Amino acid sequence: MCGITGWIDWQKDLTQYPSFLERMTDTLADRGPDASGTWITQHCALGHRRLSVMDPENGAQPMVRKYGENTFSIVYNGELYNAPELKKELELRGHRFSTTCDTEVLLVSFIEWGRACVDRLNGIFAFGVWDSLEQTLFLVRDRLGVKPLFFSYSDGRLLFGSEPKAILAHPDFPAQISGEGLAEIFAVGPARTPGHGVYRNMSELKPGHCAVFDHNGLHIRPYWKLESKPHEDDLDTTAERIHEILKDTVIRQLASDVPICTLLSGGLDSSALTTFAANYYKENQTGTIHTYSIDYVDNDKHFKANTFQPNSDAPWIRRMTEFLGSEHHFLEFDTPELVESLRTAVFARDLPGMADVDGSLYLFCREIKKDATVAVSGEAADEIFGGYPWFHREEALNAGTFPWSLATKDRVNLLAPDFVNWVKPEQYVQERYRQALSEVPRLAGENEQQNRMREMSYLNITRFMPTLLDRKDRMSMAVGLEVRVPFCDHRLVEYVWNVPWELKTAGDREKGILRRALRGVLPEDVLTRKKSPYPKTYNPNYLEAVRKWVLEILNDSTSPLLQFIDVAKIRTLAEGDASQFNLPWFGQLMTGPQLFAYLAQVDTWLREYKVSIR
Repeated sequence: MCGITGWIDWQKDLTQYPSFLERMTDTLADRGPDASGTWITQHCALGHRRLSVMDPENGAQPMVRKYGENTFSIVYNGELYNAPELKKELELRGHRFSTTCDTEVLLVSFIEWGRACVDRLNGIFAFGVWDSLEQTLFLVRDRLGVKPLFFSYSDGRLLFGSEPKAILAHPDFPAQISGEGLAEIFAVGPARTPGHGVYRNMSELKPGHCAVFDHNGLHIRPYWKLESKPHEDDLDTTAERIHEILKDTVIRQLASDVPICTLLSGGLDSSALTTFAANYYKENQTGTIHTYSIDYVDNDKHFKANTFQPNSDAPWIRRMTEFLGSEHHFLEFDTPELVESLRTAVFARDLPGMADVDGSLYLFCREIKKDATVAVSGEAADEIFGGYPWFHREEALNAGTFPWSLATKDRVNLLAPDFVNWVKPEQYVQERYRQALSEVPRLAGENEQQNRMREMSYLNITRFMPTLLDRKDRMSMAVGLEVRVPFCDHRLVEYVWNVPWELKTAGDREKGILRRALRGVLPEDVLTRKKSPYPKTYNPNYLEAVRKWVLEILNDSTSPLLQFIDVAKIRTLAEGDASQFNLPWFGQLMTGPQLFAYLAQVDTWLREYKVSIR
């Protein structure tokens, strides 16, 4: 994995501004700690930071290839899991390769097939290719948006980068936010509307989209989207097909020239991926798989089961490590480092995020990076297979808003009245919700329940899943760890999208079809374990620490946060009982302590990034 950035400008000779490009590239050093490269011509400047995973000796970027009279240059962040097949096909077409890295395969694919090459790619990627003859830049992001890509377009100039920080490093791009961006922070956040960069004049290239920038401007189009069609397979065939795709995906994603491991919680998703990986290692005699898990000091004393987190992971992790014989690493973090990680997480995201859910993942990845460069993780299974509680609760299904964010009114009640009148956060959320529903690809003949479950699946795949993928990418790449997510293989997503809800819940269980697909792979008790999300701390010291932090902010008249919140109400909450936020206000894990932590992150972001309101 890597970090990419670029600057195309028809008004300037970019060879006169090498320091600008170096500054933009340097901001991505954490994503690519192994090497750095830049490439500049009159109107195109490309920068790259490299995390070496495949062919460390020969995969330097920007990669440049001459082809006839033309010169093509690429910067690329990602992994192509079908690179071997593509390479063989390209060799049959007469191409020769000088490296074993997938960057060259990708560049030659573009040379051979042009922009249509994206339809052939299986992987996670964000890349830009400059065509010197046509004077065009082609930008692409993978189908599910596993790899990030942001851009800013104005007055004949295009800036792009893996993270906002690369664009913010350009001296002509100020850190500003409008009322709409503030609505994203205080009403939609920590999620983001697809395509929204939050910063003024910054956008995100949406998943499954590509863009062409030339002298005629910027032209963006989707190259992939979910398509609804009748599902013809019966229950057993469906389960077999899911098993087949998932196993193939995991094996493809084990390709690496550096150490690889898996993240193991003892739940259905991570246990399945780890088992496929462990079995592959055994069959190929490539050693013992290393597994990692996260927990918190004294969590065993303070954990209380609830509807959103019914059981702790520790016993299940032990069950799986004994079953697999993996080399397991239990990692545990204490409150002080968790609180400190809240600040670090802001710099990793360039925005406030999922509070300690972000910060703990950063700490987790930082420790894993000491031993491994690549990890496999179970993200996206719940969105694709319908595993979250809100898929199965009438109050969430009928709420008329995003089901992971049911407390918008409570959140708005804590904001300053003048600010609410300006940005109208409740109306903003409703507008975004209606926009999402208008995109759903319907299937003729479905009844009301089937139609609603298709809507729910679409909302989760296109609105909730990107939040978790953003989190996984930023926190892992902030320490130079590449995380792969097999459940995001587009073949699996396309297939499961059209599996009827009654099959997805086979056996009257959430993710029933996945459980059926994994019969004979996992122990029966793990196969039937009730879903429990990524663990969070229940240590009361954490609540006290973030409560104290928020009170310090409230007592600081220079705090940029104060203009947006109802100070008196937040103070009452922080000094008294935060029980009104005992139920999640976002996702499954963000309750009272995470509310205080989120506000602290907003304050940190506004201060440290010197964000101005426009």
